[in-house]
Amino acid sequence: MTPTPMDLALEAARAAAARGEVPVGAVVTGPDGAVLAVAGNQVEADCDAAAHAELLALRAAGAVLGSPRLTGCDLWVTLEPCPMCATAAGLFRVRRVLFGAYDTKGGGIEHGPRVFETAANLHRPEVIGGLREREAASLLRAFFAERRQA
Repeated sequence: MTPTPMDLALEAARAAAARGEVPVGAVVTGPDGAVLAVAGNQVEADCDAAAHAELLALRAAGAVLGSPRLTGCDLWVTLEPCPMCATAAGLFRVRRVLFGAYDTKGGGIEHGPRVFETAANLHRPEVIGGLREREAASLLRAFFAERRQA
């Protein structure tokens, strides 16, 4: 059975956790549904606070397509994107942002600044949240519980 984009994002999140990164994974699919890029967080490995899974996947997809605009593409993420990543999704002009767990503290779409609802926003993708929410949230809870015990 072919893995879904959210399957791939969850795999990338688990791989990130195994590397000591916050377990967030992202996938960009093209207009035809083909996977263009898969990434997990690399903040610690790259010593780069902006090396979020979403940004890495969006940049890689842009390189694959040879364009700074990902018109018709979808961004699949295991966690509600932060304000930085939500803004990037808008700048890349993705068609949809689909995410797993909601982020009541750091989210930028359904929580926090609600980036796509601001007057300064240039593009509002369709947003679908809560996809495999329990599984995605469980990965995050387990990761942080382990860190608190260490």
